[in-house]
This record gives sequence, structure tokens and C-alpha cells, in this order.
Amino acid sequence: MSSNLTPSASNPNRGKNCRNQTITMKILFIVIDGLGDRPIPELGNKTPLETAKTPNLDWLVEKGVCGLVKPFLFSWQKYPPSDTAHLALFGYDPKIYYLGRGPYEAVGIGMDLEEGDVALRGNFATLDKNLKVLDRRAGRIKETGPLVDALKGITVRGVKFMLKKGVGHRLAVVLRNESLSAEISDSDPKKEGLKIKYVLPMDKTPEARFTADVLNKFLFKAHQILKKYHSLANCILTRGAGQLKKTPGFKEKYGLKAGCIAGGGLYKGIGKILGMDLIKVRGATGLANTDLNGKITTAKNYLKTYDFIFLHIKATDTFSHDGDFQGKKEFIEKIDRNLPTQRWVGKNTAVVITGDHSTCCALKQHCSEPIPLLIFGKGSDKVKEFSEKACRAGGIGKIKQLELMSKILS
Repeated sequence: MSSNLTPSASNPNRGKNCRNQTITMKILFIVIDGLGDRPIPELGNKTPLETAKTPNLDWLVEKGVCGLVKPFLFSWQKYPPSDTAHLALFGYDPKIYYLGRGPYEAVGIGMDLEEGDVALRGNFATLDKNLKVLDRRAGRIKETGPLVDALKGITVRGVKFMLKKGVGHRLAVVLRNESLSAEISDSDPKKEGLKIKYVLPMDKTPEARFTADVLNKFLFKAHQILKKYHSLANCILTRGAGQLKKTPGFKEKYGLKAGCIAGGGLYKGIGKILGMDLIKVRGATGLANTDLNGKITTAKNYLKTYDFIFLHIKATDTFSHDGDFQGKKEFIEKIDRNLPTQRWVGKNTAVVITGDHSTCCALKQHCSEPIPLLIFGKGSDKVKEFSEKACRAGGIGKIKQLELMSKILS
């Protein structure tokens, strides 16, 4: 998915394209989702990362340089979401390149999108006779293949609707037509007990009005079909509309052949839309895909043929959302046991370890705390351990998320 888009004058990456630079080092870029946290009283007012036993991380720290990363936020956002945070990590300004959540999710579960398609995240859900949402996850239904099949081939006013099942109650919905807009509202009220929302245009363009109208008609038709098939999964809730547009690939932007190792659809979709090859971990299944040894071993093997490997680790974020600080601490220790150390990290390999955002166990949600950063293979500083507090004194200092790639490649 290469691009002919020309970055605007406001693009902070303009003039900083590393494409013509000779890259002599291999780069393993490990994103530990939701890595940072706030001090927790039950852990002696320390974070899960501070209390975790991490000898391999500490070895990498001693030989590397550290700092803190300030996550990207749009002006209206209180906490950083995963999608824009990952774009910023890879040096893509979300103000320019963000497509909306839908396309990343759709591409990540294997849908083939064309430029101009509008994609949305979807949930199978339960409505009562008054169109009130009783369950946003349809009893956490697992097998939705027959339901997706029942909705295949629907066309509304010349718009083709394509669906693909995700994990559990999740699915992706894609609209294909030449006159579409992603400037539409969600039908998902995001809370049980409220009525399904009528999709509205978010601007005054005829494309937005047209898209909202056909999506409403599709959702009504889908409800009429689904309620004959399943007592719980009788409707679809949609959110996160986005329109696929060409994005400069990693090879075009940086001159790097890049691969992506991830379990979740969002992260696969971001990697693929940014021109990374999706690398499968042999035997790995499921959303979390937390076969850490398999992931690290796969990354090691593929560094022979790729310049840049993005390796995503999800479960730290899941433990944080559950408020399970002990589980988060123990999982960080599990990550550490599988990390590359002197066993195979060569002098021509840079290892970058950070998070996309912090996720605070006490809040059970993303938070705005800066994220610890370690870069091995670019010199060393005086930091001896990997933690939020220790990284404050690192030689990198505190940088914006959008600055990280240029810092790595400089």
C-alpha cells in the first residue's frame, strides 16, 4: 500500500525522510502494550515494572540508553488510544495519516480493502423489541460464521456491504462505492440499557449524508435477518468509521524492509497498512498470541531477512484493564525471561523496547503517564534498571512519540 500523498508543510517528518540513508543495523522494535503505570500502594508505592525482577531488561539497560516517551494525543483526547499511539511510534503523524480505527481492524483480520472503502468495527449484540441494547456482546457469542454468511451479498443504493468475523462477538463491516465518507457517527451507544443510535452525518457533505443513510438501511435489514437466526445476536452495532487512503509504506518512508509480529487485528492492520509484512508465529493462536518464546525466536530468525521487526506484546495491557497489578508484574517478568540478551544480540542489532501508552491498574484504563524507553545498540548512559522512575535520568531525556523513529535512525 504505497502512496502518492505529499506530506503537508506542517508534517514534522518532512525533510527527515531516512529513505536514502544507509541502514547498517537491524532493528528489533518491541512494543509492550500498556507498559507504564502509576505507583500502587499494595506494591509499596511502586509500579508493576519497578517491582518486577527483570535481569535481562536490566542487562540491556546497562548496555543501552534510556528515556521517557510522551504519548501522542489529539487536542480533544484525555488519554492516548492504541491506534494513533502506534502510528506516532512509527513516525507517522496521526494528524496527517490517521484513517480511523475501522480500516486497521478490517485489514488486520484479513479483509482486502480498496482505496475509498469505508470500514467500521462491529459487534454482534442483543436488542429488545424497543431497540434497546440489552447486551453489547450478544452473550459473548463465539461462533458467528453462520451469521456473517446470512448477511452476505447485501447491497443498498448501489453500496456493496462486506463483512468478516473477528474474535468472538466482533466483526468488521466494509462499504464499497465511489461516493462514500467516513464522517458518520456510531450506532453503538457503548452502554447497555440505551437504544441503538441512528447513524448521522458528521459534516454537511452529500457523501456523509449518503453514507449515513445507506448504513442505517443496512443495519435495519441486518436486524430483520439476524433475529430470525439467533435469539441473542440479533443486531450489529458499529463504530470507528474510517476510509482507506494510501499511506507511504515503511520501505518508501525509511528505506527499510519491515515485518510485523502481532496477535491482535489492530496491530496487524497498522503494520500491513504501513507496508510491513505480517509474520506468523508457528503454532500461535488466539487474540493475545502470548507465546513469548515463539515470538522472540521468530523475530530473531526473521531479522536475517528484514531490516526492521515490529513485535507487539498485548497481555500487559489486558492485566492493567483488569486492575490486576500482580498479574501485570508477573507477566513483565515472563517477558524478561524471553528477551534477547547477550545470547544472540549482535553488534549490528538495535533493540528498542517501549510501550504504545501507559495503562494504569488503579484506573483500569489508558493513562497519560510517560512511557519508559530503552534503546540497546546506540551507546550507553548511567541508568541501571528499566522502570518509569529510573528512565527519567536516561541520556535520551523525555521525547515526543513522533520523535522516536528519527531518534533511532539518526
